[in-house]
Amino acid sequence: MAMFVHLTSAANAPRIRRAGIRAESPGQGGLHGVYCFPVLPSYTLTHQWLRELARFGPKGSLVAVHVRLDDDEQVLTGHYGDKWTDGQRWCSAAEAVARIGALADPRGWEVVLPRAVTAREVHRIRAVPQVAGWRYVPGAHGSRPCNCQGCRSRGGYGDRRLRERHPHPLDGPPPPVPVLLARLEAAWAGFRTPAVPADGEDPQTDPGDGDVDALREALHWFGLRPRRGPVDVLARLADHPDFGVRRELVWAVQGWSTPGVTELLDRLAQDPHPTVRRAVEDVRTP
Repeated sequence: MAMFVHLTSAANAPRIRRAGIRAESPGQGGLHGVYCFPVLPSYTLTHQWLRELARFGPKGSLVAVHVRLDDDEQVLTGHYGDKWTDGQRWCSAAEAVARIGALADPRGWEVVLPRAVTAREVHRIRAVPQVAGWRYVPGAHGSRPCNCQGCRSRGGYGDRRLRERHPHPLDGPPPPVPVLLARLEAAWAGFRTPAVPADGEDPQTDPGDGDVDALREALHWFGLRPRRGPVDVLARLADHPDFGVRRELVWAVQGWSTPGVTELLDRLAQDPHPTVRRAVEDVRTP
């Protein structure tokens, strides 16, 4: 039997003792399952996710739920960063314990059990110190935190002072819409529409694709506009041959309430490149 630990709010302990751990919905890549980690000789590594989970979870202390699984139980194993590159792999529970235990640095690794955990499989529930583990990313302690829009946590302790001391060049405020539209037109000037292959391979950009970096930068600034934007103007970028431009288009419009956003995302959901389709799935996942 392989032993894993699942970290959850202390308020869930009575329900878990009675009925087990229910599968998260949605989980990893849309997978309904339970996140856990092997019980290793190192207490700190075993409970490494505690401080990071506490940043986003419910208020109050967390507890460790020890779970016993059959050695042959199939689980999804990998580093949390591998989910963006499809690098996580299926293996048995025993193989997951051996694989993670043999790593020189298992920080950031995770295991997903693709089902709920029954009450019989719960070995014990115990309190744990609330200061174990890493925050933000493994090895972040001692390095300057990234202060970009995607990394920072608004409203967190010291967040305003950090932004004032170390402003990020891509943090905003975004330029006015007329300025962005002028940049878009200038970057678009050399574009010509090629045929997009049906097999999903994205063609290499050439001088006829316009200024790709400028297009991505303009879309980045459009994405910082919280409510509305010129969807009718940006929609033509859905035909751009560079998949990075099309992916940036998804993130630029996903939060807008402007009419036409849903139709544009529906169109991009059928994009020949898997990265663009995955971006649409990500923005539409609750």
